Amino acid sequence: MLFQPTIAIIGGGPAGLTLGSLLQRRHIPFTIFETREEPSEDELAKPSGMLDLHEDSGLAVIKECELHDEFVPLTGECTEDFIVAEKNGQILHKAKGGGTRPEISRNNLMKLLLTHIPPENIKWGHRLLSAAKLTTISSGYSKIELDFGVHGKQAFDLVVGADGAWSKVRKLLTEVKPHYTGMQIITITIKQITKKYPHLADLVGSGSFSSLGNKHAVISQRGPLDSARIYLWLSQPSEDFAVISGLAGQSASNAKDKLLGDDTLLGGFGAPIKELVAAACNEESADNPNAKLDIRPLYSLPHGSSWIHYPNATLVGDAAHLMLPNGEGVNQAMLDSLLLSQPIIDAYEKAGSDPSSFYETLDPLLKSFEVMLVERAKEMGKDTEGLIGKMFGTDDAAYDFVAFFKGEA
Repeated sequence: MLFQPTIAIIGGGPAGLTLGSLLQRRHIPFTIFETREEPSEDELAKPSGMLDLHEDSGLAVIKECELHDEFVPLTGECTEDFIVAEKNGQILHKAKGGGTRPEISRNNLMKLLLTHIPPENIKWGHRLLSAAKLTTISSGYSKIELDFGVHGKQAFDLVVGADGAWSKVRKLLTEVKPHYTGMQIITITIKQITKKYPHLADLVGSGSFSSLGNKHAVISQRGPLDSARIYLWLSQPSEDFAVISGLAGQSASNAKDKLLGDDTLLGGFGAPIKELVAAACNEESADNPNAKLDIRPLYSLPHGSSWIHYPNATLVGDAAHLMLPNGEGVNQAMLDSLLLSQPIIDAYEKAGSDPSSFYETLDPLLKSFEVMLVERAKEMGKDTEGLIGKMFGTDDAAYDFVAFFKGEA
């Protein structure tokens, strides 16, 4: 009888779903454990963050999963066009997309990947509390025990941590923790922007828009329901900025005056940008009348962080290399999963009925995968620092950012 390893993928984000889809194609058993409850169709139809997939990573994975034909129709909600504006709203740069980095909403990507994963392979509402190494078994290798609280404990031959910034699997492998980056982000959304605010729709365009200045940014991405999802990036030294500023617990509409009237926040931005933010605050509260302002500190792992090698536990995505948003996060996460699937497939196909053969094949391949992942993450980290430096390094960063895009910086 063929050996059937028990494989746990912790996290049902892009990295976890990608790995599941790739293993399913080879009929390799696995279970995905996701903290969130299963989303409804209505929830998945709501605006969510847009993700641009790159030819050598995210798009390559979509093709490997044989999902490209289904992927293409899901990419029309946000174009690849890009606009950079000064903080007063003056447009400094407009660029047309080249068709090589199509945008898809996070929710649509989730729906797409789920089409290749049997429902019984995903356990929704399973929050991992801890992971622990069990006593070595007869094959010479240990299993990993996962504690899901009210759902009990289970042991697995292989555990993949795709569980994001505050990964519980990472705690098994290293003491390294994310650190605060000095950045806060607020997310607000305008649905049906073209109908309600045609002049603001013209301002932000059909793709991405960035207004930079005073070491802050107002960023827009178009998305589902003719929406503009607005991100307010604020440089703030304190991790507890939301509480200190009084914004914590406020509605978006009630937070509006503080955000736009304080010169240390967006008070120094021009009238067009303030109007965009005000409209987004009002619309957010109208659509979600009982919701509090979505404000979060942003974190990062030290670039190139490594961990103790275990033959049966590893990390992918933000659990492995959390960085500030840089356009690479989802691409690198999906690429991690593609590269990790190959050692798992090799070990599974060579194992036959012998568990020891599975581990003996997987161990060196897994170690090589981790070494390459760390080196790749280190390079991506350097690129991210350069990008963020251009966006937030000076009070007049919009000009630096345009020069960066034109190759003049």
